[in-house]
Amino acid sequence: MRLAREEKKGRFIAMITIFVCLTAVFIFTLAKSQIIDGKKDTASNTASVESTEVKATRGQILDRNGKVIVGNRQGNDVVFNAADFPEYSKQEERNKLIKSLIDLFEKNKVKWNDDMPIVLDSNGNYQFAEDREKDIETMKSRDILRLNKYATADDCMNELVDRYKLESYSKADRRKIASVCYQMKINNFNSANPYVFATDVTDQVASVIKENSRFYKGVDIQIGNYREYTDGTLAPHIIGVTGVISAEEYAELKKDGYGMDDIVGKTGIEQLFEKQLKGKNGTKLVTTALDGTQTTVTKGLENGDNVFLTLDAGLQKVTQDALAAKINSLDSANKGGGAAVVMNCKTGEILSIATYPSYDLNTYYKNYSKLAKDSNSPLYNRALLSTYAPGSTAKVSTAIGILEEGVADENSTIECTGTYKYGLVCNNNPETTTIDIRTAIQDSCNIYFYHFGGELLGIEKMNMYREMLGLGQPTGIELDENTGVLDSPSYRASIGQTWQTGFSLQSAIGQAGNLFTPLQLCNYVSTIANGGTRYAAHIVKAVYSADNSTIIEEKQPEVLCETGFKKKNIQIIKEGMRRVATVTLAGSFDDSVVEVACKTGTSTLEKTINGKTGIYTNGFLITMAPYDDPEICVAVAVEGAYSGGSLSPIASAVYNYYYKNKVTTGENDDTQDDDSQQKEYSDLLR
Repeated sequence: MRLAREEKKGRFIAMITIFVCLTAVFIFTLAKSQIIDGKKDTASNTASVESTEVKATRGQILDRNGKVIVGNRQGNDVVFNAADFPEYSKQEERNKLIKSLIDLFEKNKVKWNDDMPIVLDSNGNYQFAEDREKDIETMKSRDILRLNKYATADDCMNELVDRYKLESYSKADRRKIASVCYQMKINNFNSANPYVFATDVTDQVASVIKENSRFYKGVDIQIGNYREYTDGTLAPHIIGVTGVISAEEYAELKKDGYGMDDIVGKTGIEQLFEKQLKGKNGTKLVTTALDGTQTTVTKGLENGDNVFLTLDAGLQKVTQDALAAKINSLDSANKGGGAAVVMNCKTGEILSIATYPSYDLNTYYKNYSKLAKDSNSPLYNRALLSTYAPGSTAKVSTAIGILEEGVADENSTIECTGTYKYGLVCNNNPETTTIDIRTAIQDSCNIYFYHFGGELLGIEKMNMYREMLGLGQPTGIELDENTGVLDSPSYRASIGQTWQTGFSLQSAIGQAGNLFTPLQLCNYVSTIANGGTRYAAHIVKAVYSADNSTIIEEKQPEVLCETGFKKKNIQIIKEGMRRVATVTLAGSFDDSVVEVACKTGTSTLEKTINGKTGIYTNGFLITMAPYDDPEICVAVAVEGAYSGGSLSPIASAVYNYYYKNKVTTGENDDTQDDDSQQKEYSDLLR
């Protein structure tokens, strides 16, 4: 009986076990059918997935009101795709294709990327290109041609001809085809790294390539983004240029995701804000189903941020035109160039900054060789890099030191006889021989400043105040600048000279070894104009996201020095400067819509021009307006100007444009875009 019960129990357990197993098999089968096999069905329904890189659109550069200075446009790029391009083992086929492309481009007068450092001279001989020493060294290196450093251009070409099987071609065609093959090698052409044969080609040439795609295997037409300038002559030294990434730049930037064919900023704002303007490239995935249906998804694409400058595009144009007109009107043998800077004295914002001679960003590369050889140096940013002896504009800094140190007060006088010790003279012919500080500024009396400045104030105190005012000091601007020279015993010792008593006297009137930039002069007069606060000069107002919806970075006024000058002393200085505008330069600012205060300056230098050595002059003008409560300041430096006073038309043009447009902004200002979004950003950025 007991055995029967155990047997029955055993059968029951077996049935339960079988049921559980069957249930598990059923669940597994169902899951496999729904999930695993379902995935296979989905996959089997997909014919292909194509992945291509999508280049980020470079950010725009705009003025303070949201007016686009540098934007983008699209163009055709001709690119070699290694997946379909003839392999290296089929070099003859490659050569035939490349030769056909070159012929097509030259027939249509379209440029292709020909950058090999070997050229054919006028006699049909191979020569190394000028100023390409580093590229020539790379060509000969073990990684490329494996030639010794003494190899000639002919040696290099012989190696290229042999390597790329070019014996059957003419000398000229050998060089052209070798140039393409060499650059493909240099740029590590492979399936992950396409080679850009040409950029921004015409639609006509692009169409021919597309129509003959069976012959031009692996030659693709891709859409590229190109810089577009509203006005290529507008502040080119500040905006800067872009170009194809160099080998050195690639070595540094590849860790940040840069490719060997990427475009990067080379100078100016384009270079300084490369990281923000660049953006991040993305990937476009095109999935094609068996029924032909396509689905496109772009991942990881981030277009570049937009950089808003403190410049006003309209004011920039006016400043440039006025500066150019003045320089071109000079008949001086020393006529060369000049610069003008306009600054908001209450914030340090640069509203316009002009250098002359200049150039057009649209034709920069086309005209580079000519520009680089021009004796007047149009590529040089005179506003930030040129330094000049400031002449009598420096007397304002001497005057503030005299008053602040109590060396003299507003009633202290000196008799100007026209001569001083050590043979020094004053040729400014003051209206009265009894000179107080206001009159000294008005008539630019050397005798007053020799005595109270050079002798009684002394070089150490004089320079202490000049440092506070930013002379010979970094201005804080985001771009590279020359800090100039603040002449002193220590500076003279650094160049192997001994400080002489006469240097202090000369320094008091803006001569000696002092050298300042036009930007420093503007920063200096702005500090006087606002009552004694020196702000960092800046030219970038804000950085916005690509769609202008988010502020990434916003520049706030930065105080570099609170001078603590007495208000009374500042007022005395301003009154003297107002006299310069109304008495010394009587009539010069009659057409100005605001009252102007200013100080002129002229410095002399010895130069050799056309084989003749002589003494020549440079002219300077520092100004503020409106006189009673200055808002903006203008500093001008012009090589070859006979006097600083002759530069007043430049300042007047700036003030008239600024204050007339300030009154009508938002009503009839032709410089504003009617687009409501632009007006919105203009309000945000003001």
